[in-house]
Amino acid sequence: MSKNLKIALLIDADNASVSTLDHVLGEIADLGMANVRRAYGDWGSQGLKGCREALLANAIQPVQQIAYTAKGNASDMAMVIEAMDLLHDGDFDAFALMSSDSDFTPLVMRLRAANMLVYGFGKSQTPNAFKRACSVFFYVDVQDEPAVATDPKVDASAASEATAVATASLPPAKPQVVAPAVPHPVAKPAQAPARRSGAELRANASLVALLRNATEATDRDGWSHLGAVGHYLVNRNSFTSKNYGYASLKGLITATDLYELHKDGNHIRAKPVKQAAKAAKKAVKAVVEPAKR
Repeated sequence: MSKNLKIALLIDADNASVSTLDHVLGEIADLGMANVRRAYGDWGSQGLKGCREALLANAIQPVQQIAYTAKGNASDMAMVIEAMDLLHDGDFDAFALMSSDSDFTPLVMRLRAANMLVYGFGKSQTPNAFKRACSVFFYVDVQDEPAVATDPKVDASAASEATAVATASLPPAKPQVVAPAVPHPVAKPAQAPARRSGAELRANASLVALLRNATEATDRDGWSHLGAVGHYLVNRNSFTSKNYGYASLKGLITATDLYELHKDGNHIRAKPVKQAAKAAKKAVKAVVEPAKR
C-alpha cells in the first residue's frame, strides 16, 4: 500500500471525539498526507465548546453548519456535499472519514465506486454496514466517554425548582448550603487497541473464519503468500491487523498459532497447521497431475 497518498480528512464533529485526534492523525501520517482537514458541526452548540483548541492545534478547519432542528443532521449533509465537491474538483487518492455514524455508508460506497480509498475512523461498536464499506476501518475508542452535554435552560429550571423546594422545607433563619458541582468525567486520549492474546484471537470466530477464507482463496499447493492474503483481506473486508493490536499481518497470524510460516525468498508463506497432512497430499498430487493454472 502506498505511503504517499493525498488524503482528504473529513470529521463528523457530532459523532467523533477530539481526544482521538492524535491517534487518527498518526494513522493518517503512516498512509500519506492529509492535504484537506475539515470538521463539520454547529460550533455554537454546547457539545462542541471543548473542540476549538484541538482543532487549532492540529490545523483542522471548522466548517460551520447551523443545526436547524434539535435532532437534525444538517452537518452530515454539509459533509457529504463537500466530499462530493472534493471528489470532482480535488486531486486526492483517498478520503478519511472520522465518524461512527452508519448514515455515511452511502457516501463511502459512492467514493469507492469512483476508485477512491476510504479509511474510516470510529468506535468498535460502529455498525458493520459502515465499517465494511470502508477500505480499512480503524478502531479509535476512548477509555472513558465524556458526559453528554445537557440543555442549560433545562438544568437551570430544574435547579431553580429544587432550590425552591429545599428552601420551603428549611427554617427561614438558616442559610441554605449549596453543594459544589460535580465535574464531568474527562475523556482520556485514544490509544491503539490492546494486543489480543493467541487465545483471544482463536476465540474470535469471525476473525478465524476470515483468515481461513483468505488462505484458502490464495492457496497455491498448500501455501499462501502473506501479500496475497493481505490483499484478499482488504478487498473482502475493512481489515487491519492494528485493530487487534498487531502492526503487521505476519505478527497477527503468528500469534494465532493456527498457521505454519515459511520464508520463501523475499516472501513469507503460510499454511494452516491442522491441514499440514492435507497440504502434503495436495502437493504430491500436483506433481503427479500438474494442476491447471
